[in-house]
Amino acid sequence: MKIITGYRAEPHITAQQDRNVNMGIFGSGTYIVDMGSKLAATVVSANEITIADGLLVAEGCTAEIERGTSESLEIANGSQGMLRTDLIVARYTKASGTGVEDMQLAVITGTPAASNPADPSYNTGSIAAGDTLVDFPIYKVSLNGISIENVTRIPSIVSVAKTSDVSAVSSALSTLSNTVTTLSNKIGNTAMGTVATTV
Repeated sequence: MKIITGYRAEPHITAQQDRNVNMGIFGSGTYIVDMGSKLAATVVSANEITIADGLLVAEGCTAEIERGTSESLEIANGSQGMLRTDLIVARYTKASGTGVEDMQLAVITGTPAASNPADPSYNTGSIAAGDTLVDFPIYKVSLNGISIENVTRIPSIVSVAKTSDVSAVSSALSTLSNTVTTLSNKIGNTAMGTVATTV
């Protein structure tokens, strides 16, 4: 066993250790944290979608669009009379030579079809297993002809302070408060009784 959150007189905390902690908190899937604008998608035109600020957790790896900013993504032209499905993904990369890691938004363009367009394929894999290119789908973009018809969020939105946890803590505090009040009353009554007996 090795200590992680402790002083070792040398750099010793790895990115994967940090990701492992995050997976213990959020899970090993892909999630949008309930803060800021929650990476909200806005259709600007038939060729542009903006993603607002927010925090993403994908296989424990965290990445953000800074609060108050957004990122613009280009959507390829649709085809008249055809349907198409694109994917907006968070693309994790790791340079083979330096080991430098990064995560950026990317658009994967699907294949036009007269009906029931298939989702485009993307890079699957596992960061923990050492894969150097992994895509985490964030939004599905549905095009009808040359227009963007719908943008559907894929990950769940999660909060660290879950409502159930907050309710449980609130209930426990309420019980504790009632207990303290009861004990305080008993102590007060006992003290008064002792004084009366003494007198």
